[in-house]
Amino acid sequence: MKTHYGSILLAAIALPIASGAQTAAALPSAPAPVMMAQIAQSAQSGPMAGSNSGAGPNSGSLPTLTRQQAEAMAIKQNPNITVGKLLALAQHQVVREARSAELPTFTANVTAVDADDGSRISAGYLSASRLIQHAGAGGTLAQLITDFGRTHNLILSQKLEEKAQNANALATTEDIVLATDQAFYNALEAQALVRVAAQTVNTRQTTETQVSEMTRNKLKSTLDLSFAQVDLSRGRLLQLDAQNNADSAMAVLDDILGLDHSVEFHLVETNATVQPPPDQAQPLVDLALKQRPDLLALTYHQQSAVKLARSEWEQMLPNISALGTVGSVPIRSDQYYTTNWWGAVGVNMNIPIFNGFLYSAQAKEATLRAQADSEQARALRDRIVRDVRTAWLASNTAWQRVTVEQQLVQEANLAFTLAQTRYRLGLSSIVELSQAQLQQTQAQIGYTNAQYQYRLSLATLNYETGSQP
Repeated sequence: MKTHYGSILLAAIALPIASGAQTAAALPSAPAPVMMAQIAQSAQSGPMAGSNSGAGPNSGSLPTLTRQQAEAMAIKQNPNITVGKLLALAQHQVVREARSAELPTFTANVTAVDADDGSRISAGYLSASRLIQHAGAGGTLAQLITDFGRTHNLILSQKLEEKAQNANALATTEDIVLATDQAFYNALEAQALVRVAAQTVNTRQTTETQVSEMTRNKLKSTLDLSFAQVDLSRGRLLQLDAQNNADSAMAVLDDILGLDHSVEFHLVETNATVQPPPDQAQPLVDLALKQRPDLLALTYHQQSAVKLARSEWEQMLPNISALGTVGSVPIRSDQYYTTNWWGAVGVNMNIPIFNGFLYSAQAKEATLRAQADSEQARALRDRIVRDVRTAWLASNTAWQRVTVEQQLVQEANLAFTLAQTRYRLGLSSIVELSQAQLQQTQAQIGYTNAQYQYRLSLATLNYETGSQP
């Protein structure tokens, strides 16, 4: 689900920014995480300080959307979450289906026969060979006494499947929350890069105008003017690419939110302060193995398979049922019926003898499937351990990267200021200024990306440990 903006960075590498130190101070910023006291202080005076994380030129006319609101909207509207909930409800009905075998069954019958009294059936199969004119009504009650655990284990198996389905529904919700966070931060990052690109075009337009005036006054050569015009054109291309990526990222976000039409939001990160990642990975691994819903679902499924295998073996045991029937024959022939009422009770034992090894094959199949589910659960546990450690390492690297990128922005700004001064004094060419501008652009885009990538790495780490809100 993650969107990359390599095209913007590659475009930035190919073009310099002809802007002054005052331009760098005006560049809009992504949400500035407080990495440490020194970074927080430098962020306040750095090139990305003082700007709203989601502010844009037309943001006032757009509906505001925070990450928490996006998650709530996705949980409410995304169809995949609805599917998970419906499947969990359906599995609950399967539990009721299995439990019905333990409950009594009652059937009612109403029968009327018009026949030649005493005639007999000459062909076919019926329960009686004599046809008698009569009309009557009655009912039959059947109750399972015991099947030596088969039905009980079937019920337990379906209950565990219901728990597994509920865990799957929760896992789907966490998948959607992670996808929402990824789409939100990608779109927020794309919008920030659009603002960077727009500011770049404005400053290059100013530089091109200044160089053009100096060229007209014979203070600079036409080569400098050509450089400025090329930079302006590349800046406009950068702006087009940034806007296209922003629109694409917003379309991805709309899809995750369950919207069937395009809606552009003004994205705002409400929590500007983030905490560093945990110091150790092992507590996160233990937490993930305890609460990851997909692992819980697979564990419940494996336990259900064990119960199902046991019930399949118990098919080869007898089952005992009680039967009862009662009824009345108000219209009858006195020759064949001596009373209005009839009834009987009885107990039946069904003992399986041989059915072509069907029961034994079914039991063996269920046992093997339970063993396979156990191995799948073990494989998932190993994968979770790997994923949590990988996510923890990635979050630590992203945390350190923000600090390094912040320092790089400060150094690039200083280098650009010196190069600009040298160019104005005629001590260097526009090529040296362009190189300084290129480094400043790379540093600013890298710092913007680093902030969002760190937040996204935290969201991924929360997902891997099963701690999504």
